[in-house]
Amino acid sequence: MGQRPSGADLDRQLEVMREGSVEVYGEAELRETLASRLEQGRPLRVKLGMDPSSPDLHLGHTVVLMKLKRFMELGHTAIFLVGDFTARIGDPSGKKKTRPALDEDQVRANAATYVDQVGQILDIEKVEVRFNDEWMGAMSSGDMVRLCSKYTVARLLERDDFAKRFAAGVPIFAHEFLYPFVQAYDSVALEADVELGGSDQTFNLLMAREIQRDYGQAPQAVITHPLLVGTDGTEKMSKSLGNSIGVRDSPEEMYGKVMSIPDSLMPTYFKVLSTGEWEADAPAFSAFGRGEGEPMGLKHRLAGLIVERLHGPEAAKAGAAHFRRVVQEKGVPDDVPEQELVLADSTPLALLDALDRLKMLASRSEGRRLIEQGGVSVDGARANDAHEPLSPGSYLIRVGKRRYVRLRLRGAE
Repeated sequence: MGQRPSGADLDRQLEVMREGSVEVYGEAELRETLASRLEQGRPLRVKLGMDPSSPDLHLGHTVVLMKLKRFMELGHTAIFLVGDFTARIGDPSGKKKTRPALDEDQVRANAATYVDQVGQILDIEKVEVRFNDEWMGAMSSGDMVRLCSKYTVARLLERDDFAKRFAAGVPIFAHEFLYPFVQAYDSVALEADVELGGSDQTFNLLMAREIQRDYGQAPQAVITHPLLVGTDGTEKMSKSLGNSIGVRDSPEEMYGKVMSIPDSLMPTYFKVLSTGEWEADAPAFSAFGRGEGEPMGLKHRLAGLIVERLHGPEAAKAGAAHFRRVVQEKGVPDDVPEQELVLADSTPLALLDALDRLKMLASRSEGRRLIEQGGVSVDGARANDAHEPLSPGSYLIRVGKRRYVRLRLRGAE
């Protein structure tokens, strides 16, 4: 980045930065800052923050992680911020009620997994990884009062989620107002030039621009990105809704989940997730969006691209082979994991309790729903009762189309 840039260099970088975005705020300032930094040989500081509100990242998170990767490829400094302080407040964005509070142990346990998961996409050794408890935990009450004096309650109530809750008489607790202040101050502490986020974060991201000005810094540019719809085709991807594809899912599970999405979602998934890397396949997915082409082959291609990005080309081949054998040919996998559970007493274990202890469910409610819909089998027979008793013995259990386990259930000794 040391030589004097041409207008073409500048335009090319800005084009990459815009790619796949919903909106770029402060683009004129970004162009000016970027031109100056290119001339000086200094990188932009690009921030992406995520709260460890659950232990798992999903494909929706990879949209902004891939954009951060593109900034790294352009030679800029990537900052991945783990919101271990903000997670204890709870992001109110898009929420119809107050989030349940997480305690420090939960946040710490979740945060411990994030860096490894991000490392599946980014070269983590080249990323500046930070935790916002570093400065927020050390902030004095006086400094917090000073921070909160920068914005009015009336402005906060302009937020769509707060406005709707206020109009409906749904409680808004005072600590929820702190969230956007803390997220904004993170940009001050990190001296961010650019912040990336989902479109649901727009209010928080733009508030950071104003807070940076109040603290004597140039306002960051804000680049928002679309939210990925879950595998159900209706709601935003979320583990709590049972419609997510996890970054840590096995290649076989990930491949199968992509194959389960509605055909109509394929062009959207391709567009949102491609981030300029899958250009050779773009014409086929665009044509499918116009009603042309055969869906099954295209869906296999999409599943392969996604699994390859997160697990590598050999894993993508293995995922495809597993799907054909287990789902299309109705076979049982060769590598079914084996687990053992021990009964606390002589009482048989209910099927739902067994699935829960085997960690085969996102939630118990998901388990009940799957059983009611015929999505669970025991030794090849469809299970109809969540309370079906399992006595000591061995069982082949299938959950959904792809999750298998050989359970050995032992009585108490």
